[in-house]
Amino acid sequence: MASVTPKIRSRKDGAAVPLDEFDKRLLNAMQGAFAIVPRPYAEVAAALGVDEERVLRRVDELVCQRIIRQVTPIFDTRAFGYGSMLVAAKIDAEHPWRAAKLVNEHPGVSHNYLRNHDFNMWFTIAVEPDSELGLDGTLEVLQRETGAESIRQLPTLKLFKIRMDLEMEGGTDALAKSAGQAVDPVETEPQPYDELDKAVVRATQGDLPIVSEPYAGAARELGMPVQQLVEHLNGMVERKLLRRVAAILFHRRAGFSANGMGVWKVPEERIQELGPRMAAFRGISHCYQRPTYPDWPYQIFTMAHGRSKEECDAILDAIADELGCVEDRATLYSSTEFKKVRLLYFTEDFKAWERAHS
Repeated sequence: MASVTPKIRSRKDGAAVPLDEFDKRLLNAMQGAFAIVPRPYAEVAAALGVDEERVLRRVDELVCQRIIRQVTPIFDTRAFGYGSMLVAAKIDAEHPWRAAKLVNEHPGVSHNYLRNHDFNMWFTIAVEPDSELGLDGTLEVLQRETGAESIRQLPTLKLFKIRMDLEMEGGTDALAKSAGQAVDPVETEPQPYDELDKAVVRATQGDLPIVSEPYAGAARELGMPVQQLVEHLNGMVERKLLRRVAAILFHRRAGFSANGMGVWKVPEERIQELGPRMAAFRGISHCYQRPTYPDWPYQIFTMAHGRSKEECDAILDAIADELGCVEDRATLYSSTEFKKVRLLYFTEDFKAWERAHS
């Protein structure tokens, strides 16, 4: 197989759209503090010291300008009993889009990237709790159809952090700084849920409308008052079914043109200590412990997001400098985003895919 080194996206600004200080404050608020209340935009407006109409108008403009990808509930895949994992695959480096198209057709593939490594395709995949193929069978189908030379299953052994919000106001120093307190590992076990929970998910998942009362339409569909729906959603947060409601950004358009997957080999006995400390850095969105293989010795994965490759490197260098006990480290940069979507739950798409491919 020919070896082609993909170009790392490292332009300082890339396709970034200029944002003023108000935009940056607004995007920080929309990513991290979007309250689950009947009129959440009014709360954002109050926190920013402006009127609700200004916030609604600007958020709508940022969606039209493809800076905000969507405002959406972020449900927890594992809490609903879906099987999921990260997968690394060796595909034909000369024709990566052929394999990517086949992988992307699976409804449980939410992220798929080309990265600068022999294992050059990295994707996340989920299957329903009652999947007939399961993860193993699904990956066997995908390996056969894509002609992947080999794949590595990289399920989450311990989840230290998963929170994708970009720091819009701070610079490199802010991103490369630890919060000073280790992050508690995140619950990953399935949680109890019922038919009403499933109906609420179906009614609210996807893009929430950019209106003063974004839950009103879903409440009508469910036949309940808006206040009852938001109380139910807040209860789902408490029950660990719903992580939060937030704005998801187009990284490059928002100025973050690079993402580096920093992978670390550390002393085995220190994984549970070091993972939470790595997760505490502001520029790290995801931090996991994953299994190792003879050709893949790295136990901890950290996703760094920056305005340039150099900024990602600075975040990862700061982690290495503070921890000081790394046995080996590598950084895999994405060169192509094949797919990035929010997973849609409790749809017929999963069973339709399995019928077509099993």
